Amino acid sequence: MDEKNLKNIAVFASGRGTNFSAIAQAIKKGKIKANLALVVCDNPKAGVIKRAKRQGVKVVLVLREDFKSKEEFEAKIIQHLEENKIDLVVLAGFMRLLSPNFVKRFYGRIINIHPALLPSFKGTQGIQDAFNYGVKVTGVTVHFVDEEMDHGPIILQEVVKIKENDTLESLEEKIHKIEHKIYPEAIRLFLEGRLKIEGRKVKII
Repeated sequence: MDEKNLKNIAVFASGRGTNFSAIAQAIKKGKIKANLALVVCDNPKAGVIKRAKRQGVKVVLVLREDFKSKEEFEAKIIQHLEENKIDLVVLAGFMRLLSPNFVKRFYGRIINIHPALLPSFKGTQGIQDAFNYGVKVTGVTVHFVDEEMDHGPIILQEVVKIKENDTLESLEEKIHKIEHKIYPEAIRLFLEGRLKIEGRKVKII
């Protein structure tokens, strides 16, 4: 495929960047046909910065404290997205809630991954909350982002069983393994035009 015709992806991340690496790997192997154009990061100490630089991916560091308001902070991010002609925003451990205005502007083109079976265990501690609650199954959810936290139409989910001998660490490992499998798959489906939002549901065509 002509590289000029490839869709441009931006990954938003605040932490280690393991999902970024899984996506970059899937692109390298030809499983996802896209251009990993940009990493947007709000944390100067995030591991994703080194990972992106190793892959030759452009990184923009946008720090909330450099802006008077959330609106100005997001305006700067939008400027970067427009300059790089981004077709899909992939949230991969980005620890900021995007404003309703941002979400409306890119609705249907922003996806997120959550380490639990939504609508259960929303929030930043999805794995720990499921483990502490004592459920027998948890999992991973990829969904379109809407104006509520961890809420939009669900694209893919996969179940992870919690066994008697699981520790929080072993559960985290199992969850991350599934994340690295289904996030690239959801991105592929999006880029192939196979995801159709119908109200609160996503139809895979």
